[in-house]
Amino acid sequence: MTTAKTAFPDAAPRLKSVTNQRSFASLRSIMALLLREMATSYGRSPGGYLWAVLEPAAGVLLLTFIFSLGFRTPPLGQNFAIFYATGLVPFMAFNDISNKTATCLLYSRQLLAYPGVTYADALLGRFLLNFMTQLLVSCLVLGGILLLYETRTILDLPGIALAYAMMAVLAFGIGTLNCFLFSKFPIWQRAWSILTRPLMIISGVIFLFDIVPAPYSDYLWYNPLIHITGQMRHSFYVSYSGDYINPTFVFSVGLTCCFFGLVFLRRYYRDILAR
Repeated sequence: MTTAKTAFPDAAPRLKSVTNQRSFASLRSIMALLLREMATSYGRSPGGYLWAVLEPAAGVLLLTFIFSLGFRTPPLGQNFAIFYATGLVPFMAFNDISNKTATCLLYSRQLLAYPGVTYADALLGRFLLNFMTQLLVSCLVLGGILLLYETRTILDLPGIALAYAMMAVLAFGIGTLNCFLFSKFPIWQRAWSILTRPLMIISGVIFLFDIVPAPYSDYLWYNPLIHITGQMRHSFYVSYSGDYINPTFVFSVGLTCCFFGLVFLRRYYRDILAR
């Protein structure tokens, strides 16, 4: 009697070969999309990557100037620049990564017509480049402030890494879900832009969560960005406890959005491209 193994002796090796080829093709697609994004987003604009650094640096400078006129000291520590940088820099990183991830299908629509390029390649390519860019920008801005000023802060590097991991997962999750929503319902892109305009004010960038009175603090706790800015400041100021910070909540929100975004994209992305 002929067994399945003798009838199809090369089935397993062939399956493994196809899987390896697909993984290699996907890696090449991601690298090609990443290089294209670098050339189009930063290579063609005057200043290129310089503007990515100047934008948060200018924001920190503006906040420092405005609030130093009205207050003698910031809510934490003695240095205005590092206080506002620890809130503004991760917030702007989240905003940039999530928005650019959300528009990856619209941005790479022509390339997605090729059978070797998938929506997952477009998502990962755009996310990885912008995450690495924002990580470099954060190092330059925060490092520059630490070199220029006596901030009297003690860095907790694992804590900073946790804050950026929370930011990255949340940005990718919301960006993935919005990638589907922006492509399927174009009106949602404008609605999202309007809804998120107050986000900087309610995300703990210019104030501490601890000073918000109840019951407003109870509502504000459900903003995941509050936990990210809190974790960032907790990693710079040893005296700041940040008892409200809950990384599990942030990761849960990010992964849930990512799951539903990927499910909907897998189901509808061909219909989106055909429109």
